[in-house]
Amino acid sequence: MNQPERMTPTAAPARVGQGTAVEQSRAAAEVQAAVVVAQQCPRNPAAAIAEMRTVCGQKRLAEKAFYSFPRAKQTISGPSVFLARELARIWGNMQHGLIEMRRDDEYGESEMQAFAWDVEKNSRVSSTFIVPHRRDKKKGEGSEKLTELRDIYENNANNGARRVREAIFSVLPGWFVEEAIDACRATLHNGGGVPLPTRIADGIKAFERFGVAIEQIEAKFGRKSTQWTEHDVTELGILYSSIDRRELTVEEAFPPPRVTAEEITGASASNAESVDWPEATAPGSGARA
Repeated sequence: MNQPERMTPTAAPARVGQGTAVEQSRAAAEVQAAVVVAQQCPRNPAAAIAEMRTVCGQKRLAEKAFYSFPRAKQTISGPSVFLARELARIWGNMQHGLIEMRRDDEYGESEMQAFAWDVEKNSRVSSTFIVPHRRDKKKGEGSEKLTELRDIYENNANNGARRVREAIFSVLPGWFVEEAIDACRATLHNGGGVPLPTRIADGIKAFERFGVAIEQIEAKFGRKSTQWTEHDVTELGILYSSIDRRELTVEEAFPPPRVTAEEITGASASNAESVDWPEATAPGSGARA
């Protein structure tokens, strides 16, 4: 009688270190405790609204409350991850973050997860995504592979911040976010009581740090600085912050003017007509060189 075939034991899982086991237990206990605390100490919406209005009235926060970046020949702007995190703190009983689940240096990519969780309402949003270890160069120049650990970390953090921002805004009440955005824009519009001409001069002076001349800024807004409004100065501040945070490059914000083929042809013809030809060699004279 044939003996039953023996099953080959599978390889044992990799050993879990004591620190990892402790961290897993701590994380589970922390989540459980957060739920209990949220139920025992529910948020006070009225107090959260009052604090939000106070915080969004601060010029320092309002200056960081928006982002701006180019897409399809347009400039896209909106509330930043900085504002999202601040609103999550004010609203209370919320957890959010970014987790690097796996890093594969051979394939040059990281698997990340961004999440936001309203512990009190048990409303949770998360997204898992792949971040290539690559960084875009200037337009038309492709991308470069990242090998330095710091570059990879910053690339993962920058890509993950956008997902964290969207996760937080998906969990927070829409009316709360909209009122905060309006309050920040009103703060920027007011400029902390500084006269408009002074703010215009300060804004132009600040862009000298990036090597941007006043003519470039005026060309972008389509009018002279003497005609700028409160709205223009607000947008100028958002643009400056986006360049300063490296969300936008100077070349993307102020692209050089494009010269069309018709303009080149017209300029060449104009130059040819203005040349003072010698009588013997003028075009159409019939003289040979």
